[in-house]
Amino acid sequence: MNNQVETQNCDFTSDLKLKGFKVYQINGDVSKIPVYSRRDFYKICINTSKSIIQYADRGIETDGTILFFGNPIIPYSWETISEGYEGYACVFTEEFLKAKDRSETLQESPLFKIGGTPIFPLNADQKLFIDSLFQKMIQEYETDYVFKDDLMRSYVNLIIHESMKMQPSDNFFKHKNASARITSLFLELLERQFPIETKNEPLALKTPQDYAQSLAVHVNHLNRSVKEITGKPTTAHITERIINEAKALLQHTDWSISDIGYSLGFEYPSYFNNYFKRLTGTIPKSLRM
Repeated sequence: MNNQVETQNCDFTSDLKLKGFKVYQINGDVSKIPVYSRRDFYKICINTSKSIIQYADRGIETDGTILFFGNPIIPYSWETISEGYEGYACVFTEEFLKAKDRSETLQESPLFKIGGTPIFPLNADQKLFIDSLFQKMIQEYETDYVFKDDLMRSYVNLIIHESMKMQPSDNFFKHKNASARITSLFLELLERQFPIETKNEPLALKTPQDYAQSLAVHVNHLNRSVKEITGKPTTAHITERIINEAKALLQHTDWSISDIGYSLGFEYPSYFNNYFKRLTGTIPKSLRM
């Protein structure tokens, strides 16, 4: 049974990476919910259940039908409390949705913006309408219609625009141990940047300021929290993870040292060489040999 679930998840992820879009129905069977890497994908989900959603440094308890917008930059988790739950979801890349649109990025849109409110309670009429859009997407997804992707983009944009007319939830609560929560989010977001899978896209988050912006907190607050909980500064965690990834890429890929440096956020090979030598005592070429 576990092998079957793993195979289904692998097929789901492969298809998602290939097409940049997936839509599916949610029901009470946890084993049938697809698992995928969140770091590359946005998510829109309509769900009817009693749940606790942790989003960045905030949490919210829901009881009823909500519409949720997930951002790959912001860590979140979802715990279902009720025995039953149902709904629909779609996951997609920014490239898929913006294929023919050069407007603002999704991370700057009101629904996905860092520090925004991504949860909207729905009444019966709103639930019926949003459900119908997901049902149409599922039906069309299985067809051979030539302009199917354009149609999917239209449905997703319609959901986004309908949501922008709604009132977001204001029932968020702050965690009692804010330092522990912020630190946990930082470490999760740090790990989400790895492993590096392509040499053509440099590391998105490289400094404490980058992580603070993604978590919608002041960098001083982030630094104090991480130091308080772990005993090490934020920069030390980032540096250690980058060096560990550099060593793995040097030993287990055939990428050039220049490409490895670029993928880790170093514009010039000399910057990467100096950084690596300063922290390890040797140059990248020596480690690879």
